Amino acid sequence: MSARALIIAVLVGASACGPIQSTSYLIDAETMLEAAKTAQADKTAPYEWTSANLYYVKSKEEVGYSDFEQAIDYAKKAVDFATKARDAAVKAARKNADAPTVTP
Repeated sequence: MSARALIIAVLVGASACGPIQSTSYLIDAETMLEAAKTAQADKTAPYEWTSANLYYVKSKEEVGYSDFEQAIDYAKKAVDFATKARDAAVKAARKNADAPTVTP
């Protein structure tokens, strides 16, 4: 009887991993998108910015269909692209700050 209870507990616990993981990755993606937006990645890294947003939206869509494995994959890609967008925006800002100004 206790072996059955253990198997049921493991199955119930394992079934909740998808929703929890996908939610966690979506929160990470949203956080990185906000960081990228703050760094003005929408202007300086439009490819990465757009990719991150599209993957984020697709991840949320897959959660709606309860396809948590796909949602996790898309959310991870959203985080990766948002990180690249933020880094590119920060790099562009530093490059512009270091550029000498020419006064006529």
